[in-house]
Amino acid sequence: MTRADARKTARQQLRGAGVDNAAAECDWLLCKALACSHTELLLSLADAVPSEACAALDGYIQRRCAGEPVQYILQEWDFCGLSFDVGAGVLIPRPETEILAETACKIAARMTHPLVVDLCAGTGCIGLTVAARVPQARVVLVEKSAAALTFLRTNAQRLTHGNATLLQGDILADSFPQIPHIDLLLSNPPYIPTGELPTLQREVQREPKLALDGGDDGLLFYRVLAEMWASRVLQDGQVLLELGDEQYPPVAALFAAQGYAVEGLADHAGQTRFLRGVRG
Repeated sequence: MTRADARKTARQQLRGAGVDNAAAECDWLLCKALACSHTELLLSLADAVPSEACAALDGYIQRRCAGEPVQYILQEWDFCGLSFDVGAGVLIPRPETEILAETACKIAARMTHPLVVDLCAGTGCIGLTVAARVPQARVVLVEKSAAALTFLRTNAQRLTHGNATLLQGDILADSFPQIPHIDLLLSNPPYIPTGELPTLQREVQREPKLALDGGDDGLLFYRVLAEMWASRVLQDGQVLLELGDEQYPPVAALFAAQGYAVEGLADHAGQTRFLRGVRG
């Protein structure tokens, strides 16, 4: 079987399973099976596929057709130009979250040796991007899940240069006395209402519930961020949060009540997806 044949068959299988981005995902998985780049694949479509690579590709396609996220199969995902290890047990970095990370980098770069805290850090895609791009920042990343912490630790070791500190704990309950006053507080917390979890697409349901479930109304973590964490941000310090659909008004009210001047920031679709707050 040539690479072109394998590519055609895999695409058909993915399309038959209802995978929307079948062409691109097929190429990603084929490149993984062949241990080659996309450019190398395109330049060698007439080459034969070794039997071991055929077996690997078949396994990847079966997993993807069964609903496993392609990111988990690839075991890595690009975010803000950095490659993050991902897998079962950790939330997959989303393209829209890059807006939050890019904005955080710009804010931190204007500060002098800021303490940046990333809560519910997951892979560390937000906080570690700041640590990698703003070397003068000290970044503390907090994650509750032991499974997610494994990926966070690997990513921190590979992407940063000693300016990231990892802590395991529950931001809803633990006080974290080792975290002093904060210059920039970041979080993409769980924000999906509990009742909506069963309606999520099958790939998202493979991701950890702990990283998705925002309580009955989806606002549980934002209340805690406002009531327990907002007061730890220094005067003129900032908060930057990712939000679920239509959550900006209630979350803005929570932080305005804590003395923050707030504004909403849009995602690529023009939806208000982020809250930026400055402590007065």
